Amino acid sequence: MASSPLGRPTRGTTGTNRLRRNDRWIAASDALRRASDPLVVDLGYGASGVTAFELATRLVRVRDDVEVRGLEIDPARVATADAQLAEVRAGRTPFAPDLPVSFGRGGFEVPLPGGRRAAVIRVMNVLRQYDEQDVPDAWSRMASRLAPDGLLFEGTCDEIGRVSSWVDVDAHGSPLRFTISLRLADLERPSIVAERLPKALIHRNVAGERIHGLLVDLDREWDRAAPLSTFGATQRFLAAVSALRAQGWPILGGRTRWRLGELTLPWAAVSPLAD
Repeated sequence: MASSPLGRPTRGTTGTNRLRRNDRWIAASDALRRASDPLVVDLGYGASGVTAFELATRLVRVRDDVEVRGLEIDPARVATADAQLAEVRAGRTPFAPDLPVSFGRGGFEVPLPGGRRAAVIRVMNVLRQYDEQDVPDAWSRMASRLAPDGLLFEGTCDEIGRVSSWVDVDAHGSPLRFTISLRLADLERPSIVAERLPKALIHRNVAGERIHGLLVDLDREWDRAAPLSTFGATQRFLAAVSALRAQGWPILGGRTRWRLGELTLPWAAVSPLAD
């Protein structure tokens, strides 16, 4: 247990299924699937341990030897999560009693027992309360606790998990990819994600910056594909993303991910311009 966790307590807002889109991304990641030690950290899980329980439930379907460790700065939140875990163990919740979850106190230093290193560190809705210039150091500190092939997933989502975005960061603290994940049903415009960009990008959504150019182009192609809404929002989004790729945006993956409302690009395609 860390005596002086690094960081500041978050607002603690936690919602059931709020991080389901990020859970799905982690479950599909090579960092988890190929890990020799599939230890996953849910850092800054908030006032309830539910996101760690949900994450473990989804990940055991991919790796039955996975372990999820929830970390929080506030000892009262750790106590609450431990009490919830006792209810899980007693079989009084919808979660499996043997769910591979534990909780502890910790911040950006990511304390782990026995000197273990995480295959994945997930930190969502934490850095939004920091200044943009604090982000690289926070990434580096957390990433230093990763296994060599591990990944840090850092980002933001709305309160009910319909609008999300995150950055994949490697064990050296270097950002690799940027992902937008949207619930396509009832989506008005993809640029709604501007409100939920990671801290490294949210203040860069201005003319001249790469992220602004991406969102402008994505909205334009979404509008152009409006006639396809007759066939559903998924077909409309597929057309918009295909058009972006045809224009030269280096969009990764394929239609399987796009159908989920996901759009991923190399970090260099959206990274902030030098001040």
